[in-house]
Amino acid sequence: MNDRALDNLPRCPWPKQDPLYISYHDKEWGVPEYDDRALYEKLVLDGFQAGLSWITILRKRENFRRAFDGFDPEKIARYRSAKIERLMGDAGIVRNRAKIEGAVLSARAWLEVMENGPGFSKLLWDFVEGRPKVNHFRSTRQVPAETAVSRAMSKELTQRGFKFCGPTIVYAFMQAVGMVNDHLVSCHRHAAVQAFGA
Repeated sequence: MNDRALDNLPRCPWPKQDPLYISYHDKEWGVPEYDDRALYEKLVLDGFQAGLSWITILRKRENFRRAFDGFDPEKIARYRSAKIERLMGDAGIVRNRAKIEGAVLSARAWLEVMENGPGFSKLLWDFVEGRPKVNHFRSTRQVPAETAVSRAMSKELTQRGFKFCGPTIVYAFMQAVGMVNDHLVSCHRHAAVQAFGA
């Protein structure tokens, strides 16, 4: 499909005309993700988004991956103060000490879930009984900022030591990793993403 055809596809309104945003919407957002490490990365990036726009994080995502050792939780869990100071000096990422330190604490919590718990993917996907919840919203005004499930997941993650995982962040995460399909029904990706959970 050529660029002109892609430009004419009906889609959710939020990617606007930004090519990076459109590519993310059309290829990633809402596709079910079950990989433990990838889920950690996406949760941490959603935490970094707090107070910012997602496109800001998306534009810095490769810098984040470089700076955070490919979001390898085993490496991040061992970060000490010198590494955190280097990250604070890295203009390619969001330099927020609480969020950087939160990523380290979340990596340690991730390791605990992987070693002594059900595994990160299973822990999260069990909240939706292992399958994406398909919504049929016709307007972005209908899309909630949080749900009972995101509140329950947030509480579980917080109790396990994860940081920057409030109910609103968790719901955005659930949308991104396909636990809920919140593409509008008019969007060309709604049916395509729904097929992943069929």
